[in-house]
Amino acid sequence: MKVFSVIFKLNGKGYYFNGEDNYSVDDKVIVETERGLQYGKINKIIEEDAKNNIYKSIIRLATKEDEKTYHKIQKENIEALKKCKEIAKKLELNMNILNADWTFDKNQLMFSFVADERIDFRELAKKLASIYRTRIELRQVGARDKAKEVDGIGVCGQRLCCARFLDHIDAISMNMAKNQNLALNPSKINGVCGRLLCCLQYEDENYVACSKGMPSIGDTIKTSSGEGKVISVDILNRKCKAIVGSIKEEVEFGKPNERSSK
Repeated sequence: MKVFSVIFKLNGKGYYFNGEDNYSVDDKVIVETERGLQYGKINKIIEEDAKNNIYKSIIRLATKEDEKTYHKIQKENIEALKKCKEIAKKLELNMNILNADWTFDKNQLMFSFVADERIDFRELAKKLASIYRTRIELRQVGARDKAKEVDGIGVCGQRLCCARFLDHIDAISMNMAKNQNLALNPSKINGVCGRLLCCLQYEDENYVACSKGMPSIGDTIKTSSGEGKVISVDILNRKCKAIVGSIKEEVEFGKPNERSSK
């Protein structure tokens, strides 16, 4: 037995499943999930012992008939999304419905939406259930989830990380921007979703390690020319510039908590 990562959408998160070792990356498979049967694609083989983990199983390889059924369901998802938006508008619900998603076995229909406040969608769910005669789930998601779903180009000029490769989005804090000496300007440190850039976490650990023993801008330190006031800090190279009188002097720091000047 091996562990496989299976995705259900092009930009979707990978979920782990147990399976025989005859499956390969890019195989289309039918898997058992908590929501019911789903059609997915293997995007990764996980290097870990499947016997030590409790995962649901890959049931079988998908057939050509399964693929036809899957594409038919995708069309039905589009129609269900249109219908849900129509009903929500009639009910005057202030919500932006992002997508509709039938399970492969048609046992559940889930809608994802974003809203600025809590929404009472009980009447909407009741009307949808009467139309589709199945279990309806409405799930409110955040701004980051919306950006992942919609996709786009970030301030770096690259495709959004969340849509391109991030399976899981960790908590991003303002401290990460402060650790990296970034200007706390929302237009500089926020992504297209309006939240802090996910990439702030990529180098945060290195910045925290390199900043140990380093002064902050405005601190007074000793240099070869005497005491000076720090005017800039280069954390990754462990250097800073200090001004002593009218002279600017570069100060280099050794390993964390060890200082030397030149």
